[in-house]
Amino acid sequence: MIGFRGVRRPVRRAWRSDVSRPRSGPTVEHRVLAARLRLLREVAGKSLADAAAELGKHTMTVRRIEAAETALDIGQIETLLRLYGVPPREIDATLTQAAAASRAGWWHRHRAAMSPGQHRWIGVESSASFIRVWHPTLVPDVLRTPRYAAALHALCPGPGTASTDEVVAFLLARQRRLRERGVRVWALLGEAALHAVVGDAEVMAEQRQALREAVRCAGRTVQVMPLAAPPHPLSEAPPLRLLRIPAPEIDDHAVWQSPGGNEEVTDAPNIVGALRQRLDAACAAAPPPTTQLPTLEGLEGLEGKAAQR
Repeated sequence: MIGFRGVRRPVRRAWRSDVSRPRSGPTVEHRVLAARLRLLREVAGKSLADAAAELGKHTMTVRRIEAAETALDIGQIETLLRLYGVPPREIDATLTQAAAASRAGWWHRHRAAMSPGQHRWIGVESSASFIRVWHPTLVPDVLRTPRYAAALHALCPGPGTASTDEVVAFLLARQRRLRERGVRVWALLGEAALHAVVGDAEVMAEQRQALREAVRCAGRTVQVMPLAAPPHPLSEAPPLRLLRIPAPEIDDHAVWQSPGGNEEVTDAPNIVGALRQRLDAACAAAPPPTTQLPTLEGLEGLEGKAAQR
């Protein structure tokens, strides 16, 4: 696995980009239905080859259907359900669910502002009940203020063509959804994130105040790893995100950035479990969440000058 020594990444269960899949990505309802189709096939004792033969397709088509990597085809789903011996009444109910699951997610209108690879996990985040994030050098996106996010995008616009306003609007929509759904967020960031001046002094003063408020918010946990702290399990790790959905059919997901800036996404239990252990250990090594944000003389001085303007 790139960026995480000692953790091996299998090829299977890693979410990959697929040109035929809608750019905005599958909804959780789509993922749940795909997982159920795989379970029904296994219970019926049918192989991938059996299902593919019934559809008149290659086995890879069935794999993609069961991994939610292709658009839902109601006719194919009905064929598979009949092959698996599902009762007619249950078939009708499942097809109704499939029709609902095929609708585009709320984020579809923001697809131009999505980072490369984000379509693979935005649906999971949108239905998550618990999100954990680690960022060594920047404030995690779920805690960024609009002006901090805008300044960061102006500095590092990425390969997309979306405007700064579009990127910020998408971020605010994500943050608003997390608040409205009462999603628990636990963020661990390196103290370097408080030293890196993004934008100007006013932007940083506003961002630091937002972090102070987040510390006091129910459902928000913020920890800062001091610069003087000894090495910890995430010392060499890139930004990391763990997503948990309250649906038994969907495993926890891990998202991290590779050195090239691409996002890697997986729901492989062995990988997600190993990363969770590392994040747990890093959080245990950091000052507890009740600790006040570090006092940065240089940055506090900038904030003071900004307040005097």
